[in-house]
Amino acid sequence: MKNLTKAFAVIALTTASFATFAATEVQMAPAGSQSIGMVSAATNGNDLSGLQGKLAAKAAQEGASSYRIISAGGENHLYGTAEIYK
Repeated sequence: MKNLTKAFAVIALTTASFATFAATEVQMAPAGSQSIGMVSAATNGNDLSGLQGKLAAKAAQEGASSYRIISAGGENHLYGTAEIYK
């Protein structure tokens, strides 16, 4: 029973954290959307998904509904820039 409670807690926390990433990554500027600016982020290491997550979080924090990564680079320290849309 204790393990079941822990499993539900983990699922609830995971779902709550993904809810904050309301911005969706797109490959092209969405039709009918307006660019509202740019965001940038950096990560230690070489995990591209971590960089995408940080850019998504920053886009959502700025009120964007979607974002498009326009640059990413680095070796042991990744950095990236994304244009955000509403």
